[in-house]
Amino acid sequence: MSPPTPRLRRALLVLTTVPAALLCALAPLPAAADAPVDTAPAADTAPAATAAPADWTARPAGGGADRDARPYVYLEGTPGTALQDRLAVTNSGRAPLTVRLRGDGRAGAWIGFAADTVTVPARTRAEVPLALTVPPDAVPGDASGEVVADDGDEEIRVPVRVRIGGPTLAALTVEDVEISGGTIRYALVNRGNAMLEPRLAVRADGMFGTLLDRPERPLPLELAPGRRVERTEPWPDAPALDAVTVRLRVTAPGGARDEAEASATYIPVAPAVGGGLLVLGGLALLGSGAYRRRRTRRGDPEQPGAEQPGVEPPGAESADDRQPTTETRPLVKAGPLVKAGAES
Repeated sequence: MSPPTPRLRRALLVLTTVPAALLCALAPLPAAADAPVDTAPAADTAPAATAAPADWTARPAGGGADRDARPYVYLEGTPGTALQDRLAVTNSGRAPLTVRLRGDGRAGAWIGFAADTVTVPARTRAEVPLALTVPPDAVPGDASGEVVADDGDEEIRVPVRVRIGGPTLAALTVEDVEISGGTIRYALVNRGNAMLEPRLAVRADGMFGTLLDRPERPLPLELAPGRRVERTEPWPDAPALDAVTVRLRVTAPGGARDEAEASATYIPVAPAVGGGLLVLGGLALLGSGAYRRRRTRRGDPEQPGAEQPGVEPPGAESADDRQPTTETRPLVKAGPLVKAGAES
């Protein structure tokens, strides 16, 4: 079977490239991503006692008119001191209640209870003394934790906040900024020793001006010293075609401040693929035409079996055979010519 001619090859290329480009151009654009969900851990939300079942509660003990008014345990002291407080467990049910107490988190590990297991009679309130001992090597600033009360079926978490005396440092960084479709991802890190309540401002600039400008606003979290929180910022009206730079600025009371930025290029997927195939098809056509014109200028290709330069057919005389020989041969001397019909 003879190989396809250049014209046939060009026709096949057009027949395969054009339908693929049309399919890509007509394909629907990918749907926009759903609005992102904040991924901040629950431990860094604003301090408040966890919602409790209807038949019993656990919360910081109060006194007088402020009884049960405190949303969390708050203590202040210097490294090496023991701080006292009380936890109130109220059983509003009709049967005795037994709960187990433990500490959780950094400050929770410093807490000891007068009794780790407490049984509270029906319709009775019990107050359990607790002591928090600040380690001698504790860094000045804020520490957080929780008191956990568990009855085997449900548990209640009571936040604990400790202010450790000494010089404090408020330091906050915003890191790992990324842009993915309609979502801006970033991380906040508390680099100091004070509890922080961050505020965030977002700005995005494109090739022709500002695309997004969100003024500074408080974030719904408290960032403990040393904690890192990964968060997302929704951008539902992100451009379809542009080169953008997103800048994040975070601040916190005490002078903490930081900025970070990231860049991204938005290109529609389907038109880009279709356009790329069209360009490749055009380049292939141009290359095929140039090749055909070059072959035409050089003349038609030799037919199969034609003699090629530098290749001798079988049995042909070599160059050496065609050289004149130097061998001498004897000369034959001619005699006198005899006329025909001469008499003898």
